Amino acid sequence: MNNDKNKEIILPQQEFDILKSLKDSNIPVRIDEVASKLGTDANSLMRSIAELENLGLIHVSKAIKRIIELTEEGKRYLEVGLPEVRLVKVLLNCGCKPGINEVPNIAREYGILLMPNEVNYALSTLSRLGIIRINRGIIEAIAKDKINIVNNRQDLLTQIKNGVFEDEVPDVIKPIVQEFLKRGIARIRERSIIELMITNSARELMDRGLIKVGVVVTALTPELITSGNWRNMIIKRFDLSIPPPQAPIVTKHFFSEFIKFVKEVFVSLGFEEVYGPHIELEFWNFDALFQAQDHPAREIHDTYFLKYPSTGKLLDNELISRVAHTHENGWITGSRGWGYKWDPSRAVRLVLRTQTTSVSVRTLYKRGDGEYRVFTIDRVFRPEILDPKHSMEFHQADGIVVGEKLSFKHLLGILEALAKGMGLKKVMFKPAYFPFTSPSAEGYAFHEKLGWIEFVGSGMFRPEVIMPLGLRKSRVLAFGMGLDRIAMILMNIEDIRDLFSRDINMTKAYWSNFLRFINDLSKY
Repeated sequence: MNNDKNKEIILPQQEFDILKSLKDSNIPVRIDEVASKLGTDANSLMRSIAELENLGLIHVSKAIKRIIELTEEGKRYLEVGLPEVRLVKVLLNCGCKPGINEVPNIAREYGILLMPNEVNYALSTLSRLGIIRINRGIIEAIAKDKINIVNNRQDLLTQIKNGVFEDEVPDVIKPIVQEFLKRGIARIRERSIIELMITNSARELMDRGLIKVGVVVTALTPELITSGNWRNMIIKRFDLSIPPPQAPIVTKHFFSEFIKFVKEVFVSLGFEEVYGPHIELEFWNFDALFQAQDHPAREIHDTYFLKYPSTGKLLDNELISRVAHTHENGWITGSRGWGYKWDPSRAVRLVLRTQTTSVSVRTLYKRGDGEYRVFTIDRVFRPEILDPKHSMEFHQADGIVVGEKLSFKHLLGILEALAKGMGLKKVMFKPAYFPFTSPSAEGYAFHEKLGWIEFVGSGMFRPEVIMPLGLRKSRVLAFGMGLDRIAMILMNIEDIRDLFSRDINMTKAYWSNFLRFINDLSKY
């Protein structure tokens, strides 16, 4: 190729198309706009842009700009609607004045999913906008002339879908954007923006018809030589001054390394790792833990149920009988039970496990009395509202210690040893209630920005749990830890959603935090 002003320049199709898209613009054009015009993605243009710049046909400039984009929660609201939009639909459909607590059930009647936490968000927003008012817990009046205000908020989500530059947000919608940022519906990311502008000489050459499209090849193949077609081709010269595109740096994911670290802490304290299934019978997830079948946690809004297959099997009829009698009248445990007729058909329903304690219970059933310590670390699933502290899928570390002469004091000592081994410097415990342990305690650790965060629930398994499983002599200390929250505390992460970010820069930054944490721990 030759860029002499009196000679033709033959370019590949893509390079010619880039120049053509820039020709009529007197201002820099973002690379994503050029890619959109050409029906391709920006990454596929990078090599052509480098060559055009090297030929002196375009100017390339780079700048860091702040862009507003949707979070995972915002993307979900884009599909199902903002809570305030869904609440307006419910109120318009029912034409009623419901109590606040009645809204989720009324919404379900119209095929609208509206969780209690979402109702609170919606009520706050609609009250502030003057669309509804609340009188003694009753939702009254809809200002129908203001409903467009709510719909406009939903439309704004669509506008943000592909990202909006912060400096291009119109003043009239800036307050709503700021609200979305505070609610975690949107977030701001810094992006490197590449802008292109055609040079005056290139524009002149195009006007004179001296820049043309040709078939450019980078290698002579046997077929081109034998057919003679090479005579009609432009053989592209290699330009070694142009650096090749850099592949992304491969980085270990900090959270997987953190889990390995926690496992090492457990093993160092004499624990053995055990495993269990993600899809679990209600029996092991709830019934064997002496959790009544009418307990609120077993409802559909707190548990994921499988549609197909919807049920499994229990093969130990004696175990089923012992658990049934324990629920109904206490069996031989010294308890009066829950006083209802236990339903075996409910116990065989399949769920995504809500707690890794199901693995601990299975282990007790297999091993019985003795002296042992086991733990499991894996994912659990609950229909939570996604926010900085909660997720529908998270990691739990569950552990049990089995022995004849164990006491609650031993449990607190083990928890303190685990907390110290993990690097939690400020922890505290307070009494708690769980259906399957007594006495029970919750543990809290201090996060520098979020304050005290619960990280463990614990207690001594009740006789109603361990006796039906076959234990007669042993006592069992049990605890369950939220590893996601512990990771947030130790690595100073403020949003639980960042633990699973696909942003390579964020992953690298938290990886550095993890390495710093491990280095500091060695001095602790």
